[in-house]
Amino acid sequence: MKPSEQTVRTFMKDRFATENGAVIEEVDDHYAKCSLKIEDRHRNAMGAVMGGVYFTLADFALAVASNWQEMGSVSLNSEIAYLTAAKGDKLTAEAVCIKNGRTTGYYKIDVRDEMGNLAAAVTATTFRVSK
Repeated sequence: MKPSEQTVRTFMKDRFATENGAVIEEVDDHYAKCSLKIEDRHRNAMGAVMGGVYFTLADFALAVASNWQEMGSVSLNSEIAYLTAAKGDKLTAEAVCIKNGRTTGYYKIDVRDEMGNLAAAVTATTFRVSK
């Protein structure tokens, strides 16, 4: 479902991600889909999308998926595999909760390019600092 105005306002405070172009497209129960329009500033010296862009978008999707209903979850650990150079002008990250425990969660985040290619795969563990 589309994010509420309140959700969008809340996550605009994630300034590094949002000032680099990350936007929320969808949210649901422990799920988020976020995207980013690729610009020249996102490219490295070889002309490819900088690895930090993939990770920033994935981390933003994780933050939204794990916090949009109730703030208090932080990333405890993340691992990223860069699988292919992005094609097109847009990246999309989908964060899905695999395990939502009492204090920790485990998420899988797929980052796809505009053609639908899996460009990066991320797994992340979250920790709930407040309940």
